[in-house]
Amino acid sequence: MERNIAVYNCDGALLQWIDAKRLARLIASGSVARVHKRRSGRVSRVCLHQRPGEAPPSFLTDYVGTKYSFRQHLGDGHYCFRLRALGDNPREERDLAPEEVRPIFLRVVLDCQRAAA
Repeated sequence: MERNIAVYNCDGALLQWIDAKRLARLIASGSVARVHKRRSGRVSRVCLHQRPGEAPPSFLTDYVGTKYSFRQHLGDGHYCFRLRALGDNPREERDLAPEEVRPIFLRVVLDCQRAAA
């Protein structure tokens, strides 16, 4: 039999290629979370459930961190980028870096300048 069905783990990493007989055994054991089919009805790939003891799936946002700027749409249809506030109140209009976080912010800025020089 042809091994033409891709098997992915819970976080989207390709594990292996299997045939239809092996797919039937995986489905019978309850290991399959999703089955993706083509328009013709042929199974193209399957995604497995997270197994006990396996690390939870990681996403790009886990590594990127917080966005410090966002698009602010203007009344005339254009947009500009606005800095997000660093304090407890994300909607703060006047003070983007309140007193309690200003030393941390300045330390990061100085470290970035030192690395670039």
